[in-house]
Amino acid sequence: MDRKMNRFWIFVLSCSAAGVLLGAASSQAEINQCFSAVQPSNECLTQDPILKTVEGMSVGLLAGAGAAVGVTWQMFSTKE
Repeated sequence: MDRKMNRFWIFVLSCSAAGVLLGAASSQAEINQCFSAVQPSNECLTQDPILKTVEGMSVGLLAGAGAAVGVTWQMFSTKE
């Protein structure tokens, strides 16, 4: 692999990791807000917090990887 491809994969990996962290934090904040409501909904009480956190992490992973690919594509297309 050449140097540009290595940088690309490192960029995708770092953006994906940031997305996972932000997705987990976001879903955890949503869970805490749901449980601290005066009258929690039935959906709030029946959902699994771990499953909700994993769902947020997976969405963050996809969003981070997609953003990294989009930014890299934009950078390469404007250079030519």
